Amino acid sequence: MLINSVIPIVFFCILYSAIGRVQSSEKNNFRGNEWVNPRTDDEFTYVVSADRLNEIRNEKMYPFFDSGGNDGNGDFQLNIRDTQPQVNKQLNFLLPFYGFGFNYTWLSLHGHISFSDSPHQFPEYPLSFPIQEWPRVSDPSFIGIFYSRCKVGQLNGNEEEEYARRKPGVYFRLERDLYWRKDQFGVELRERVKWDIRESMVGSETFRPKHIVIATWKNVSFAGGITSATRLTNTFQAVIVTDEVRTYAIFIYEWMGWTTHTEAGGDTTTGQGGTPAFVGFNAGNGTKAYEYMPYSQTTLIRDLPGNGGANGFPGRHIFRIDENIIPGVCIRDLIGTNLPLTFAPENGNMLGGTMVNMTGPCFLPKMRITCRFNTKDSEGIVLNENRASCIMPWTEAEGWVDFEISLDGGPFYWKGKFYVEPPSVSPSLVWFEENTFHELDPGTMTLNWDWKNLTMNFNAKVSISVWGYLENHIEPELLYIDMIEQSSQNDGITTMSTADFYERDNGDYLRQCEFGFIMINITNPEKEIGMKTSPTIWSRPIPLGWYFNEQWRRFEGNDWVEKRCDRWTKRDRLLKYFTNELPMCPCLLRQAIVDRGRYAPDFDCDQDGNTQCFYHQGAQHCVVTALPNHDGAGQQCCYDLAGYLMLTADNKWGGTPFRVHGLGVLPWNEANKIPSLSHWLHDKTSFYTCCLWQDEQSQGCQNYRFERRSSQDCVGYQPPGGGRLPKIL
Repeated sequence: MLINSVIPIVFFCILYSAIGRVQSSEKNNFRGNEWVNPRTDDEFTYVVSADRLNEIRNEKMYPFFDSGGNDGNGDFQLNIRDTQPQVNKQLNFLLPFYGFGFNYTWLSLHGHISFSDSPHQFPEYPLSFPIQEWPRVSDPSFIGIFYSRCKVGQLNGNEEEEYARRKPGVYFRLERDLYWRKDQFGVELRERVKWDIRESMVGSETFRPKHIVIATWKNVSFAGGITSATRLTNTFQAVIVTDEVRTYAIFIYEWMGWTTHTEAGGDTTTGQGGTPAFVGFNAGNGTKAYEYMPYSQTTLIRDLPGNGGANGFPGRHIFRIDENIIPGVCIRDLIGTNLPLTFAPENGNMLGGTMVNMTGPCFLPKMRITCRFNTKDSEGIVLNENRASCIMPWTEAEGWVDFEISLDGGPFYWKGKFYVEPPSVSPSLVWFEENTFHELDPGTMTLNWDWKNLTMNFNAKVSISVWGYLENHIEPELLYIDMIEQSSQNDGITTMSTADFYERDNGDYLRQCEFGFIMINITNPEKEIGMKTSPTIWSRPIPLGWYFNEQWRRFEGNDWVEKRCDRWTKRDRLLKYFTNELPMCPCLLRQAIVDRGRYAPDFDCDQDGNTQCFYHQGAQHCVVTALPNHDGAGQQCCYDLAGYLMLTADNKWGGTPFRVHGLGVLPWNEANKIPSLSHWLHDKTSFYTCCLWQDEQSQGCQNYRFERRSSQDCVGYQPPGGGRLPKIL
């Protein structure tokens, strides 16, 4: 009986203790001065609530403490003082910075985090990096949030906030392995910095922080000032975050009371005038540097606490710093006609639909944004002061093109380079699970798509449509054909039956389309993403026999395949004979591989990539001429498992010459010159109608193999000659 009465009491005591622990942990706040150590048990995994995340993200500064820890000083660096301005810190993880990787750093009182021993004597002012005299003169690799001669200042006695009353000096906090942290502090810090970066830096939507460094300079004054000037102080913080591939730096300027130390011409009383501090990044070893203009070493440095606006905080500035330095906040007062534009992604499918987020000028809520991709314009929308978005239109081009934006109808001052991908080589964001789409009546087909490229909302509704392509005029036409599904869930998969298309009638003009694309877009983009135009994702070029088969049979007869092949043969005979101007194929695979100046791997049949080789079955590798000739044509050479040249004289799977090269030809905006699309129209669709959808021994396939697209043998092939570099001793 006694045991039965004790058990409930023990149970309620444990329950009360657990509830109290959860409630007390929820009350912890970064502004508190307690030192929070990681939990060591794996039984309790802390989950941060949405309200708690909003609460901690409303703090401008990241946490730093001057009590707790092993020595009772928390993050405060006792060893950093006026007479000993820097200490070494071992990171024990890889920190990519400006093209290099580091696992250590030096923390300096003088407003920088360096990756080599910084110079003991400051050079002449203004500072200039990289140092051209390297290696005779040291050129340190560093992150300079406020690179100037500093000394530890004093509190002015009017501090109200608890964190503002902490000891003046330098603080350093290192948190590793945030991926696997289960304690409250680690989880909250990880989620906070993850969403701070994702929401403020374009192109960081998938970033997951792994390690973080928080360096804080609190109430530091300027060197050379009079005694009373030690109350004129600056407080700023550098947050360095990495997943060991990408690295981001957040500069937070809480307060700025001075700009210049006395050696740089600053006043001994006020710390003003002369050459203000350097703000920026230096790769070191005489390589490259980035100076954060218009603030660095100018009087505008005083605007740092009021500008920036990352995550809505004045004084917060963000950069991506792993390979090159990419600013993530708008830049005020920058004057010029070729201003740098930060945007992501930096590439998109030629057919359009890619949502491009950009940072550069400071945007106003009602501002009109016009994006120009090469020669095609698209209207954008303002998301916040630092970010705007636009949808890439259909852009007839290939490779790097100009990307520019205009504000309120003004000149296109903000510029960058955008890479336009031909549809045949652009990442396939829409694809069929099986290869049955090559057939005329495959029955049921499963369609997949990368749903996160439209919206992160799994339950959003999307529309799936089929499009075709024609070149009946000088201007090519990308034509809407039909809606497959009007309102499908954005779950990345659907099933379609070709029987649903048997009774369709799209008209004589659209029935000319023999190849096209599947396109998927958001059904209600204004509701989902706040834009009138939806981003779109596309399949690669596909034949449309599965869709038009019954229509072609109804309107052209049961022999529609032979008729279409014959029409193509007649049209092709009327065009210029082009194969005699193409280079000969190498006889052997090993020759083709080393002939890199003239030939490149064919992405449809590549021994180091796509080994499926659907159009060249039995081949292990194909090469194509790296560039089109002056008429826009190209050569293709395929090799069997023994490394010998495959010919259409032997079977239909041999390599063929191209009337239109896959890369197209300048100016890219006329019929017969469009990258990928003109090649498919003139060289790929005929393979379906003449050989794949007919017997190999049919008359149409014989004409294709032996007359119109016959493989060229290697007779007359001349391998590249050896080169020799003369030396003068």
